[in-house]
Amino acid sequence: MRWAAMLAACWLAAPLMAQDDVRPIARPNPTVATPTQTDLAETQPLWAVRPLARETGVAPAEPSLRPVMRPVESLALSNGTMTRPQFQAGRGLAAFSSYAVPRSLRPSVRPASIEAAAATRRAEQLRGQVCSDPAIQGEVLGLVQGAGACGIDEGVRVKSVAGVTLSPRATMDCRTASALKSWVERGVLPTVGTEGGGVSSLRVVSHYACRTRNNQPGGRLSEHAFGRAVDIAGIRLRDGTEMTVLTDWNSPEDGAQLRQMWRAACGPFGTVLGPEANRFHRDHFHFDTARHRSGTFCR
Repeated sequence: MRWAAMLAACWLAAPLMAQDDVRPIARPNPTVATPTQTDLAETQPLWAVRPLARETGVAPAEPSLRPVMRPVESLALSNGTMTRPQFQAGRGLAAFSSYAVPRSLRPSVRPASIEAAAATRRAEQLRGQVCSDPAIQGEVLGLVQGAGACGIDEGVRVKSVAGVTLSPRATMDCRTASALKSWVERGVLPTVGTEGGGVSSLRVVSHYACRTRNNQPGGRLSEHAFGRAVDIAGIRLRDGTEMTVLTDWNSPEDGAQLRQMWRAACGPFGTVLGPEANRFHRDHFHFDTARHRSGTFCR
């Protein structure tokens, strides 16, 4: 009788054991207590089960959630969907979402030619920088001597600031060059934006010059005489057009932008003069870094 019972048990288990990848599942037995979470963890892989949500208002019979197998019909791969026979070998795997990325994307290596070109540009910027600022390109002049009290202790000839060319190059001290860069970055570039392809250059009509204010005989020396001033008459765009203080200050197209640029200079510079200051500045902006007891003077 014992041998007969063992042969009968083997005969009943044979269909289940024929599937190599599927573990035999115990039939439910009302006399056996519900398995705990620890028992389930020992018999089921963690990735093969999903916990059931608790019913609203019903307290769970056990502290742990009962896991159940997720029904799976197909498994999405990078090259398509597995057929049913292929899936049978992987029975028990949870289905992937059709929106899931099957393989993480990795950025390609930047070509060596681009790296070399970028390194060359950085080296050129470092060689051409003045005032210890790569955004200010030019050449160091050092002591600039002038008649009488005129002159600059540590002068520089600025070629460009914040990528915007000065035409012609302007001679000034580093404090004025730094203020001009701040004005271009915070006032000119944001105001113009992409109009006309963006800002290309600034038309400079005066920089260092040993002269009196407004070139009036017998007057006090101008800040230009100390390399602390620069006059801007126009903003040229990349498409070849130019905003000029003389013709566009009151124009409906560019007047608002020029006024916004003028206001943006109040702060970086100590003195800001425009067409409404007097007849001497009707065609340009005058910026200088003179210090006033009352603060920035804008007119």
